[in-house]
Amino acid sequence: MPEDAGADRVGAADTDRVAAARKRAAAADRVIVKAGTNSLTDDDSRLDRVKLDKLAADVMDLRERGTEVVLVSSGAVGAGTGRLDEGPESRDGVDSIAESQALSTVGQGLLMRHYTQSFERFDQDVAQILVTGTDLDAPERFDNFTNTVETLLSWGVVPVVNENDAVATDELRIGDNDMLSASIAIGLDADLLVTLTDVDGVYTGNPKRDADAELIEAVDDGYERLREIVGDGTETDFGGIRTKVEGAHDVSRNGIPAIIAGSAERDVLARIAAGKPTGTLFVPKTGDDYE
Repeated sequence: MPEDAGADRVGAADTDRVAAARKRAAAADRVIVKAGTNSLTDDDSRLDRVKLDKLAADVMDLRERGTEVVLVSSGAVGAGTGRLDEGPESRDGVDSIAESQALSTVGQGLLMRHYTQSFERFDQDVAQILVTGTDLDAPERFDNFTNTVETLLSWGVVPVVNENDAVATDELRIGDNDMLSASIAIGLDADLLVTLTDVDGVYTGNPKRDADAELIEAVDDGYERLREIVGDGTETDFGGIRTKVEGAHDVSRNGIPAIIAGSAERDVLARIAAGKPTGTLFVPKTGDDYE
């Protein structure tokens, strides 16, 4: 990695802005939590009940503070793959897309069953919503989606949103739920987006292979340098970090703080709600930033 690629080259330099953003994140009344496939499944792509139970407990740390939570969950394709013990031979061909769509229909029911059981320990109801990017782009369909979510939140229910992979071929090819969760955070006027992944945040390199990789604690004006670092990341290369970074940046440009953090970290959402440095914080832009 180039010598100038250290965390100090891409992180936020204005400590006051970082502190203010962290305070806003801690005080969030409505939080979008996105959980990736690797945060929900084991090495054999089977749903990991320990991981799901931990995620439910983390979400409940926010719920017990009176925070509204919308959970955007990946994992349907992975759960279906693990259940049937088969998957596409090639993710690039037409057949692989069709197989992924079919696997998602097997896995989605399993995923929701496990979520229901994990949240029942806390007497917390959940609801499934399947959407595509088209649903968010079409005003009438997005209004219907918004009305449903607002009603569920008013009832104290945690909506669990996933892409409708059975029909959404573009999403299966390019971005999973990372960009979808960003769109939902912006569209629902959320106060915070938290993307949970299998690494502890955004690093200057792949921490699974590079012992010198440094955690970037906050991103503000160093986004372009960060794009260079993660530009070649793939969906299987340290958490598919590229689309997560793009989603977090989009949210921050709309004035909403975003955090990419490790799903395995102890009390990860409670730490954020307590204002403690956690993962990588994307500092939200303000009106003054565009003058």
